[in-house]
Amino acid sequence: MKTMTCKQLGGACNMKFQAQSFEEMAELSKTHGKEMFQKGDKAHLEAMNKMKTMMEHPQSMQEWFENKRQEFENLPED
Repeated sequence: MKTMTCKQLGGACNMKFQAQSFEEMAELSKTHGKEMFQKGDKAHLEAMNKMKTMMEHPQSMQEWFENKRQEFENLPED
């Protein structure tokens, strides 16, 4: 089990997520993002807009995603 925060995953807060795999971590972050979007949380909406801009450049998005995967892999187990 490893822990990352919303901010570490490109978000806007210090909420902690725990997961066994990076894919699971990404899904937890995505679910949290959807909840914050529905609440209209300004900080998270700004973070989502940054991600949306990055997604317009597939190479940049892929590099970001792989960097986050590597960051997850390098974390110590909880």
